[in-house]
Amino acid sequence: MADTRQRLIDGAIETIRTHGLTGTTARSIAATAEVNQALVFYHFGTVHDLLQAACLAATQARVELFAERLEQITDLRQLLSLGRALHSEESAQGNVMVLAQLLAGAQTDPKLAEATAASLQLWITPIERALTRLLTGSPVSELIDTAGLARAVSAGFIGLELYEGVDPDGATAALDALDRLAVLIEVVDDLGPVALRALRGKLRKTAKKAR
Repeated sequence: MADTRQRLIDGAIETIRTHGLTGTTARSIAATAEVNQALVFYHFGTVHDLLQAACLAATQARVELFAERLEQITDLRQLLSLGRALHSEESAQGNVMVLAQLLAGAQTDPKLAEATAASLQLWITPIERALTRLLTGSPVSELIDTAGLARAVSAGFIGLELYEGVDPDGATAALDALDRLAVLIEVVDDLGPVALRALRGKLRKTAKKAR
């Protein structure tokens, strides 16, 4: 039973990958999973419920692998390097296509939107945890909303994955720009105590003006 359920989840993801969301039906999923079509309804009730479960399950499996690697990084450049590696892996496996299809479908489907948002949160949580750890003690941490930054990073990488399909060079340039930003933060962190105090004071004044 558990094996059949997993085959249906895997089949749903693969069907989206190859046929798009509009071509993902009980029949096409069952054909991909090599099971009887009736089992879709037996295990999940509806195709829609299967898609929601597949969205969450597939994301959870990817995030678990990513989170283990994320815990080993020690600076922002390593974080971005891991992001690049993840980007390449997700593209090669066709997961970018799946995400694009789910995001498109979620625009007009509240239930699918809920499942997709929950899946995105699975990525955001470990990224936020890593950013909090890496930026602790940095002068720039006083200006950064880590939770918001984690969402911006996640949204940025999703956008880059889709953007790469139409402008690969532009996507590469965007990733290079993020690398340079990480270097800038490292330079700030390496400033001497006098320069750091002056910088912190300037940053606090800037933050007050922005409120």
